[in-house]
Amino acid sequence: MLFLIVCLSWGTTWLGIKIAVETVPPITSAGLRFLIAFPLFLSFAWLRGDPILFPKGMSSFFIFVTLFYFCVPYWLLNYGEQYVSSGLTALLFSTMPVFILVLSAFLLEERVLVSQLIGMIVGCMGLALIINSQGQELDYTRFLGVLAILVAAGMHALAYVITKRVGGNIGVVTFNALPIAIAGVFMTAAGVVIEHPQLTAISSRSLLALIYLGLVASVGGFIVYFFLLKRMSPIILSFVFIIFPVFAVVIGAWYEGLPMASDFLLNMAVVLGGFAITKFPIEPLLRKATKGMRHDRAE
Repeated sequence: MLFLIVCLSWGTTWLGIKIAVETVPPITSAGLRFLIAFPLFLSFAWLRGDPILFPKGMSSFFIFVTLFYFCVPYWLLNYGEQYVSSGLTALLFSTMPVFILVLSAFLLEERVLVSQLIGMIVGCMGLALIINSQGQELDYTRFLGVLAILVAAGMHALAYVITKRVGGNIGVVTFNALPIAIAGVFMTAAGVVIEHPQLTAISSRSLLALIYLGLVASVGGFIVYFFLLKRMSPIILSFVFIIFPVFAVVIGAWYEGLPMASDFLLNMAVVLGGFAITKFPIEPLLRKATKGMRHDRAE
C-alpha cells in the first residue's frame, strides 16, 4: 500500500504543477511550493534529531544543491509544463535514471552493464518516437518546454551523482531541509521582481495545487519513499520511477481531456520497458548460468 502511495503521490505531482502554473508564474510557483514544504521538513528534522546545517567545509556543495537540485530544475519543470502535458512531462522526467547511468560512467567511472546499455537505447528510441509522433503539435514553444524538462532531469541526475561522490554522509533530511528553505525564499523573491505575479489572479485551484505539492508530493512522498527504502529491495523500489509516469499519463489525460492514442501508449510501453531493463542485473545471472553449464559439462 505504501509503495502504491508513493507511485500515486509522485504520479500526481506533474498534474499539480500543471494546475499551479495556470495562474501562478513558474518561478513564483516553485518558490511558494518550497516555502509551504519547509516547515514540515523542519519538523521532521526536529523529530528525528537530524542537523539542519551541512557539515563544515561543504558550503560549495550546499550552494550547488540549492541552485542545481532545487532552484534551476524546478523552474525549468514549471516553465516546461506551461507548454507540455503533465503526462508527457512525467515521461520525459523518467529519463533521469538514464542520465544517472551515463554521468556515473563518466564522473564516478562506474561500469555500464550491457543490459543497462540496451535498456537506455530502447528507452530513448521510444522517447524519440513519442516526440516525433507529436511533431505537428510540437511548435517552437513546446519544443523549448520539452528541452527544459529534459535539462531538469539531467540536472537532478547530476546532483545525485555528485552527492554520491562528495555528500554520501549527509542525511536525507539535512540534504533537503535548509536548501528548500533558501530556494523558497530566493525563488519567491525573484518571482516577485521578475514575474510580477498578481495575487488577485491566483485561482483557488492553483492555490490548492501548491499546497498539495508542498505538503503531499514534496514531503509526504519523500517520507514514505525513504521509509520504504529501509524495508524493501532497492531494485523493486526503483520501479517507482517506471510506474509513476503511467499514473501521471492516465490522470493527466483525464484531467486535461487529452485522448490517449494507441501509438502513444505503445511508445510509452517501449520507453518504460527499456528503462525497466536497466534495473535487472542480467549479467550476474548470465555468469551464474554459464558457470552452472560448465560445471555440468565437467561432470
